[in-house]
Amino acid sequence: MGAIVTFKRPDGKDASGYLANTPSGDAPGVVVIQEWWGLSDQIRGLCDQFALEGFEALAPDLYKGKIVPYHDPDSADREMNSLDFIDATTQTVRGAAQYLARNRVKVGLTGFCLGGIVTVIGAATVPEFAAGVVFYGIPPEHVTKPADVRVPLQAHFANNDVWCTPKMVDDFERSMKAAGKSLELFRYDADHGFANEQHRNYDRGAAELALGRAVEFFRKHLG
Repeated sequence: MGAIVTFKRPDGKDASGYLANTPSGDAPGVVVIQEWWGLSDQIRGLCDQFALEGFEALAPDLYKGKIVPYHDPDSADREMNSLDFIDATTQTVRGAAQYLARNRVKVGLTGFCLGGIVTVIGAATVPEFAAGVVFYGIPPEHVTKPADVRVPLQAHFANNDVWCTPKMVDDFERSMKAAGKSLELFRYDADHGFANEQHRNYDRGAAELALGRAVEFFRKHLG
């Protein structure tokens, strides 16, 4: 359904990603950020799903072609820890947002795991975004403070997550509310990665409910 495209970062460098188009030329856009596995077929499939729901969806390739297999979490951890999150967000992700905004439409941001971290950072630092949907990822406050978030957020977390723990979620929710930020937060009796249908932690009921909520949230804020 989609194809690999090249777009410019604000610094003028080239970046690439997977773009799923809608039949309309003026559909709102959604930037979709990968898990720590890279720009996998599953993330491309999510772009296709968003396109079917009426959004032009672009997943930038933050690992520049590297895709880690699901049986190798140690390599995924190394790839994630070697990523410059600020550069990735303010340059590559912002470039993707600018690409989608070329038709003067509103653009949202969503991401999973590593991409959830990027979504919070982008919601605070990238002016092109009008809304964000976070899936089980929170940046440390020395990277991005909840008080810096400038757009409405929806967030989805797993009660059994040992990486993005319930305590982290509670602290994030408390900080967002204390700062007077717009946040819809949902918790699911599931494990980390529950929205990835190719992963062993996939929970179909939770995934369908969360993704449905995300689509409605974007329709409300992006048009």
